[in-house]
This record gives sequence, C-alpha cells and structure tokens, in this order.
Amino acid sequence: MIVLHHCVSARSFRPLWMLEELGAVYELRMLPFPPRVLARAYLGINPLGTVPLLVDGETRMTESAAMCQYLAERCDPEGTTGLAVRRDEPAYGMWLNWLHHGEATLTFPQTIVLRYGRFEPVERRLPQAADDYAKWFIARLRGIEAALTGNDWLCAGRFTAADVSVGYALLLASHLDLVHRFPPNVATYWGRLQQRDAFGRAMAAQAAAATGQGVSVEPSPGQG
Repeated sequence: MIVLHHCVSARSFRPLWMLEELGAVYELRMLPFPPRVLARAYLGINPLGTVPLLVDGETRMTESAAMCQYLAERCDPEGTTGLAVRRDEPAYGMWLNWLHHGEATLTFPQTIVLRYGRFEPVERRLPQAADDYAKWFIARLRGIEAALTGNDWLCAGRFTAADVSVGYALLLASHLDLVHRFPPNVATYWGRLQQRDAFGRAMAAQAAAATGQGVSVEPSPGQG
C-alpha cells in the first residue's frame, strides 16, 4: 500500500490530491508541524525531516511535483484518467514544464514569505523580504494567466497532474492572503480547482486523519 506522510496543507497536499483523483488505496500518516522538531522519530525514516515522504514498496520519494508524475503513471498505467500526458502527445513538454513550474517557480517564493513573514521569531523577521517575494510570486502568475486565456486547464485540453501541482501553489497563496491579488483568469481557475470532488475529498481526508491521529488541523503550509 502507498503510504503518505503529511502535514495539513503542506506540499504533501499535492500527492494527497493526486491519490484522491486516482481513486487509489493509500494510508495517510499525519505529522505535527514542523515534524523535524515535533516528531523527532520521523528523522529515522526521513533524515530531511520534511514532508512529503511517499513510500510505495521499495520506492521512497520526497519531492511533491515528482510524486504527481509518479502517481499519475503508477496508479493509472492505461491513462484512463488523463492525469498524465503521454510522450506521444503534443502537450507532453508543456505538461512537464507546468508540473515543475508549480513547485520551482510558484511555491519557492512563497516559502520565503512564510519564513520571514511568519515562521521566524519576531526579531528575525524581514517584512521587506516577505513583501518582495510575495510580489515576485504574483508576477509569476502572468504565465498562468496567459495560458488560461480561452482554456479551463493548463495543457492538453484537460485537467492533469500539472493542474494539481500549480493548484497547490494557489492553495498556499490562499493561506498567505494573496488570493485577492490573483489576476482574473487565475482567480477563476482557483475557484474551478476547488470545485473538483477530489480536492474536497483530499481536504476532508487530511482533516479526518489529523483529528483521528491527534494532530492539529490548523494549516501548516509550505515546508514540512
């Protein structure tokens, strides 16, 4: 069985959402945030002390965008869900680009906002840096705004794992009170993503698992 180690609304929400989109059987193990401090035993299975950690037999993964690609292919080898874009499809390169764009381009600046705007002790916070990187994130939404002109989804004319990857970055932005700064197409897209049944199931799954495992249901966005 696939096992996903997860903190509420952290990057591990990407593979959780994917698992729900795929209808896969999985076990969700919740951790307090940050696990490297509050769940020291976790370092024994993940020396980084971060989430996500996905374990599937001998396979161990710690990169959330890579998990989206892995799960789309691992849990749906026939491609019936359309979550993966195949190599022989014209949109394959675009799909890979958006898949990694969600993490490398969109989530990264938000981690700076989180660290220097919220997580550091008050005396170490850097409001100017947090504000600058928030602006950087909003500026990087221009590419998505353009891609969504006349389109419901980012590529291949359908919802794919790339939308999960980028969608998580928008979820993170919602925890940073940045939604009101989304350009029009992105704002509509974010609303569309939240209406997906699997998104709702993933939100419910993390809340239920957190409550059942004695972990706070408060969001712990960004790095685990």
